Amino acid sequence: MPALVNYGGDDDFYSGGSFYTNSADLGRLCSISSQVDVYCPPSKRARISAQFIFGETDVEQNKQPSIHVLPDECLVEIFKRVHGGRERSSCACVSKHWLMLLTSIRKGEYESSKTVKENIESSSDDIEMFSSEEEYGYLTRRLEGKKATDMRLAAVAIGTSGHGGLGKLSIRGSTSSRGVANFGLFAVSRCCPSLKLLSLWNVPHVGDEGLSEIAKECHLLEKLDLFQCPLVSNKGLIAIAENCPNLNALSIESCPKIGNEGLQAIGKLCPKLQSVSIKDCPLVGDYGVSSLLSSASSILSKVKLQGLSITDFSLAVMGHYGKSVTNLMLGGLQNVSEKGFWVMGNALGLQRLISLTIASCLGVTDVSLEAIGKGCKNLKQMCLRRCYFVSGDGLVVFAKSAGSLECLQLEECNRVTQSGIIGVLSNCGLKSLTLVKCMGIKDISLGVPLSSPCNSLKFLSIRNCPGFGTVSLAMVGKLCPQLQHMDLSGLCGITDAGLLPLLQNCEAGLVKVNLSGCLNLTDEILVSLIRLHGATLKLLNLDGCRRITDASLVAVADNCVFLNDLDVSRCAITDVGVAALSHAEQLNLQVLSFSGCSGVSNKSLTFLEKLGKTLVGLNLQHCNSISTQTIELLVESLWRCDILF
Repeated sequence: MPALVNYGGDDDFYSGGSFYTNSADLGRLCSISSQVDVYCPPSKRARISAQFIFGETDVEQNKQPSIHVLPDECLVEIFKRVHGGRERSSCACVSKHWLMLLTSIRKGEYESSKTVKENIESSSDDIEMFSSEEEYGYLTRRLEGKKATDMRLAAVAIGTSGHGGLGKLSIRGSTSSRGVANFGLFAVSRCCPSLKLLSLWNVPHVGDEGLSEIAKECHLLEKLDLFQCPLVSNKGLIAIAENCPNLNALSIESCPKIGNEGLQAIGKLCPKLQSVSIKDCPLVGDYGVSSLLSSASSILSKVKLQGLSITDFSLAVMGHYGKSVTNLMLGGLQNVSEKGFWVMGNALGLQRLISLTIASCLGVTDVSLEAIGKGCKNLKQMCLRRCYFVSGDGLVVFAKSAGSLECLQLEECNRVTQSGIIGVLSNCGLKSLTLVKCMGIKDISLGVPLSSPCNSLKFLSIRNCPGFGTVSLAMVGKLCPQLQHMDLSGLCGITDAGLLPLLQNCEAGLVKVNLSGCLNLTDEILVSLIRLHGATLKLLNLDGCRRITDASLVAVADNCVFLNDLDVSRCAITDVGVAALSHAEQLNLQVLSFSGCSGVSNKSLTFLEKLGKTLVGLNLQHCNSISTQTIELLVESLWRCDILF
């Protein structure tokens, strides 16, 4: 560098005076400083109101600093000899031009990388350890919204290249004109060849060129997630398939240019693929899905297909070749009929299937559901959403066929009745049952004796099913004596009399109870609940139970030993209830919510401070009787607790 600026002095600090012996040298400095951005430490301001010319010639006036007249090729060679990520980051901060030049250099082209490689080959355990850390990408970066730009992404790539490189990169919502485009991915590919996970969401300016560059340089890529990438087509996906043999997870959603050819290439060239998710891609059809599933080397274990124009053929292929599939999700397949699901079950290829979710598929009927139950002998988890042609009788037949079924979840299956639910509980060893918005359930007495109880059921969740009332709860209580987790949120029709038999029949002791939105429950049933299960209760949610008062909190304070999560939001709680909780010696609450309790006021400050010794979360939102000053005092004293206000 001294040769470049023709500097011939010694290296000692200059004690004072001027560096320049004549006015021409001083004028040359002024001409340089007007064209180069240089950082200087604070000093006395110079009051200069006009340009001074010291008599230099026109040639001297127009002369550029030597570093700027160097061609890009020379600058690149200089940058290759810059050691360390910090120094490269400093160079990248000089100008956009330097930043772009630095991103054009591959990580292996730096002289420091070559030196380390040579030293490794000659030995030295310490250098080997350092090198392995440099080459392994373990850093994670996520750019969102306005921060997701090419320049920022390039700077991140340069900055992380000296610290092992990026291992995971996520870009979210780059919609502006300055958003991430192909150049940003070019920079990442050259500086971070160790990249293993790439997630691109809503990036309209990224196309096949950027993705192909990632494929060309980042051969260790294992996971690719594309969401709303309108410019990415089969070409980019084929490049990934050809250059990234370690790819094991692929997720594509709302990419209108990706079709069958890209999926075919993935199926043939990615032997380690274990998880694939394809949603709302109009060009994807039977050819692409079947090619992916029928690949001879396929070890797919997780498959998710939603909103595609596939037909019965794809499900038939799934039934024959999905021998490694353990998790399957099918949603919005409008062109698949009852025959497709029937063949999928009867093909007997899904022997390892453990979890199956089907949503908004008109082809799911009682007949096809029975075939699935018989063909998937190891099925343990079943979820049906908006399957309007599945009845209660069909559900009972399915439960009998699927002998290994442990978890059943039904959402908006309006043909399922009360008798169907009772039949399922009586005929299989369920451990968990969830019902959400099943409008076909009516609270009627069956008039027939109940069969043997379902002692295996531990978790029961019935949410927003208005027909599920007193009679239904009583029958469930008799059938399920070993319940430990109960969620009855949104059941406005249940009363104290209807809930009491269920509580009395729970022999194992309830651990988690959610009664939010049960408007008709009173202190009487809460006192019974705590008396019967206070010794085992850990979570109690009473959000919106407006008839619950301080009497319930007194019972909680006296009987609950292990309770750590209590929610009495929008209940008739006052300062008296808060005081009762604070005086309980055995209580060890960690999460407490009084949101919307207008009866809790500033008088509860000392009680809340006492409770706060064990709290990690406190919700005081919409407590209009608590002043801002009180909140500030709480925040100051309970500095370990996360307070919402």
